[in-house]
Amino acid sequence: MKEADNEGIIEFSFHKSIKRFPFSEEEVRKWIFLCIEQELESGVCGYLNFIFCSDKYLHAINVKYLNHDTYTDIITFDYTSDYNSVSGDMFISVDRVKENAKLHNVSFDHELYRVIIHGFLHLVGYDDKTEDDEFKMRFKENFYLSMANFV
Repeated sequence: MKEADNEGIIEFSFHKSIKRFPFSEEEVRKWIFLCIEQELESGVCGYLNFIFCSDKYLHAINVKYLNHDTYTDIITFDYTSDYNSVSGDMFISVDRVKENAKLHNVSFDHELYRVIIHGFLHLVGYDDKTEDDEFKMRFKENFYLSMANFV
């Protein structure tokens, strides 16, 4: 793994309404760097920021910036113009993650990591607008979840 050579920054932020919850930030960083190496020939990580927030906060972002009046688990803002590197902000609703974990009968951690990798996959060019795209996205999510030794 080229993690030591990668100058990228991966941060985890918690909006004021969300209490910091325990998860291994260092393990998640290593995992994401591994995913970057798998997905991008350059293996270059710029700046990735995962912002954990509430449904209310993410809904306001969804309305303001995407003109979608719906709740969602993640919104990704891509700051690159090509897929030679990865950089962006990913806003994750902790409320949606909790709800979806119950709905799909998985642990909160499992669903959290699925959403994290889902956002990453959007940043490297995957989409989930069509049934075929959604299938490819789910396949990649499962592939990368299987590589995470902490899930």
